[in-house]
Amino acid sequence: MNLAEMLCYADIAELKRIADAYDCPSSSHSKNELIQTILSTVQRRDIMESRVGQISGSDLRFLNSLVFENRSAYSLEELKARALEPEAPRTDQTAGHSVAVTIPVAPAASEGRRKRLRGKQAEEAPPPPGPEEKARMSISRFKNYGWLFNGFSQQTRTLFQVPEDVKSRLCEALERRYQASLLYLDEPQAYRDERSLLAGDVVHFLRYVREQDIPITSEGVMYKRQLAQAMERLSVEEAPPTRAGWRFGYGRHFRDYPDRFSLLYDFAYYEGYIAELAEGRLTLTPEGLAIANGLVKPDPAQMYRFWLRLYKGAIPNLVSLAQWVSRLSGQWVTIASLSQVLLPLIRPYYYDEPKDILDKRILRMLMHLGVLRWGETEDGIEVIEVTPQGRTLVAGQKLSFEDAIRFEGSSG
Repeated sequence: MNLAEMLCYADIAELKRIADAYDCPSSSHSKNELIQTILSTVQRRDIMESRVGQISGSDLRFLNSLVFENRSAYSLEELKARALEPEAPRTDQTAGHSVAVTIPVAPAASEGRRKRLRGKQAEEAPPPPGPEEKARMSISRFKNYGWLFNGFSQQTRTLFQVPEDVKSRLCEALERRYQASLLYLDEPQAYRDERSLLAGDVVHFLRYVREQDIPITSEGVMYKRQLAQAMERLSVEEAPPTRAGWRFGYGRHFRDYPDRFSLLYDFAYYEGYIAELAEGRLTLTPEGLAIANGLVKPDPAQMYRFWLRLYKGAIPNLVSLAQWVSRLSGQWVTIASLSQVLLPLIRPYYYDEPKDILDKRILRMLMHLGVLRWGETEDGIEVIEVTPQGRTLVAGQKLSFEDAIRFEGSSG
């Protein structure tokens, strides 16, 4: 449904709240006049861009979780899960443990006065809203803007809907806002283009498993010698991860394997191409043997969808971030300017800061998946551009916010 239809179902009180949010004249008691006033205001491009320009932080992340989904309704709990901003545990990244912050204590003589002052302030100022209350406030604001409506039938009354035309206009306003901050350059002299390489390396890996007797540990991990032999057959060279860093949250064996190979291995395992036998051996399944023998080819779209679902556990808004990367990199764009736009949409994940998440978990993996080309100018400026295949892959995947892969009993 579009905004005009939803406004027709809304009552006068709701219409007046929306009119007030847009500073529309709301003195009229005519429902039809209120609807026409709201529509003429909301449909103005400058008004929509003004409202989008005013929001930031959690509201901006919440909005981005809604504009790229093809679904008609959300429950209150689903909306709260998107708007909720839980505090992730923060630790010292180098030492690997929590950091205790020592606050200097004032002289003992002023302790009593400080306690009285704190007590007085506690009485006067209400406690700050908690995460749940903040989420409800975000939902309420979006309702006042006419971006969310309750259902109108007996079956949908407890559900929320986003008007389709409002969703489109919000997406366009966000895109204009982001593009205004980007720096586009000419094509670099050299760039990396890994289209088809990851799918080809799945075949190379499965052929290695077919030809070799591969022992694995009790946790299902390949030994260093076999891992090195397998990776020698692949198109992209990677160094094995060191034990010094913290690695979890991006797959079953992300702790043990380098990023790209970890994705490749987990994809082969999840699709049932390989099996980790209880007696400590890695083997092919009939499906994996068919690929190794060249009878079937891995599907790049299937691999891209798998990556989205696997990494969404750590990056809940990954779908919208991938959409923005594709939309904003139609020309060669500097990674620095793109980062300024996208970093506010990314929350830390334990030891991964937003910059690491964008650079390592999103942009580089999109390059490995063939979605992006990665280049460098003569001046050493890093740039990316979406590939034709990448644009098709990103546009063709409409995952729900909740659709994520979580391997049971995995180390990742």
